[in-house]
Parts: sequence; structure tokens; C-alpha cells
Amino acid sequence: MAATIVMGIVNVTPDSFSDGGRYLDPAAAIAHGRELLAAGADLLDVGGESTRPGAVAVTSEEEKQRVLPVIEALAGDGARVSVDTSKADVAAAALAAGAGIVNDVTALGDPEMAAVCAGARCGLVLMHMKGTPRTMQDAPTYEDVVAEVREFLAGRLEVAAAAGVDPERVWVDPGIGFGKTVEHNLELIARIDRIADLGRPVVVGASRKNFLGAITGREVGERLGGSIAVALAAVAGGASVLRVHDVAATVDALRVADAIIGRRTPLVGADR
Repeated sequence: MAATIVMGIVNVTPDSFSDGGRYLDPAAAIAHGRELLAAGADLLDVGGESTRPGAVAVTSEEEKQRVLPVIEALAGDGARVSVDTSKADVAAAALAAGAGIVNDVTALGDPEMAAVCAGARCGLVLMHMKGTPRTMQDAPTYEDVVAEVREFLAGRLEVAAAAGVDPERVWVDPGIGFGKTVEHNLELIARIDRIADLGRPVVVGASRKNFLGAITGREVGERLGGSIAVALAAVAGGASVLRVHDVAATVDALRVADAIIGRRTPLVGADR
């Protein structure tokens, strides 16, 4: 668990499900990013378009106006920054501003995205989503959610490689909450090893999401316990990157879990 990367969320949006509007002002977003770094984040994921269920799309220009000042400032501080976008032109501008990773929830849905990432030799996160943010929670169905998500991600890895993206720079994300029911989300987390066996680092973003509220009955701001439980279960199953709102608590949980696991010793010669 010591090697787990903690990705802090910086939403520069008016409508994100958890903190929409709190960091829409660039100065507030920059300050928040710095707080997350101080709390132990390894990476900051800056996004200017909400992907919550039912979210309305924004233009590229609006998205750039939101994220570029924030990325420039945080990257200028020396922070490792990813841009959460599905638009190739926004990604290109963000990379020029100092981002080093593109976190694409559409997994190269924009036909120009792969070329942008290949040319920049940047990191790339490919995520599974069923439908679009507007439609993804309209009764999503699967025959086998783990097998179908794995097959999709394997295919997108091939598309990225064929476009010249270095496979060693690609991470995969099963898309918890993106076109999945509570049961789908739980199945993916329980069998995250099947996603990890694609051979690429696995990103899990379950922080504060609705399925945790469905299980616990807690409102968005009261889901820390559930978020931590998912984070530890995911890492135990093979996840490498956690995308979270509550950085300090996640870092503490990982440190304690690692300290406990580090004390385990093999039973040499034991046969019972």
C-alpha cells in the first residue's frame, strides 16, 4: 500500500456533485490544490466540466477559462497535475500549461485525443463509462459488468497504442459510478484484480459517490467512512491510484494499513 498514488480532486466547476461552486474561482481552486498537496496528495486532478449524472456539457473555451489558470499556478509550484477532460483541444492547452496527464472519462471518445497524448508523450487515464453523463444512470445493464468493463478497457488500450501512445504511460479506470448500479460498483471493487491483470495501474474514483449514500444512508458530505472503506478494499485488490476528495484521511488510512500489513511475516514450515 505504500506505493499507492493519491490523486486529489480539484473541481473548477459550478455543478460537481460534491463541491460544485466552492472552487469555481481560480484563486479558490489554486488554494484548495495547495491544501491537498500539503495534506499528502501525490497528484492533483483539475477539471472544468462536471461529469456527475445529468451534467450539462460546457464549451471548450469555457472549460479552458476555468482550468488553465489553475493548472499554470499549481504546475508552477512544482505540483504533478492531471487535467480531467474529454476534449482534445482542452487537453492540448492544459498540457501546454503544465499538466502531465490527461484523465479522459470517455477513453479517447474525441478522435483527436490519442494524437494529442502521443505527441505530448504525456500520461493518459482511460476510463469506462456507459453512455454519457446525461444518460449513464438511466437503468444501466450488463451481463457481466467486470468482464465487459475489462474488455472495453483492453480495447481502448489497443487503440491508444496503435495511435502512438506509450503503453507504459497509460492507466485504466473502471469508472465507478459512471453508468453502474450499486451492485455493479460493488462487483467491480470486489473484483478489481481482474482489471489490474490488464497490466496497467488501476485508478479508482469512488470518493463520496452516490452508491455509498445508498449503502450507508449518508449525505454527500458524510461519506468519508464509506469512501475510506472502498479505497482500502480497492488497494488490497490491486488498485494503484485513488482519486479522492479527502486527501489527509485517505493518506492516514493507507499509512496505518501499510503499517499493519508490513508486520505480517510468512509462516515458515507451518503446515496448519
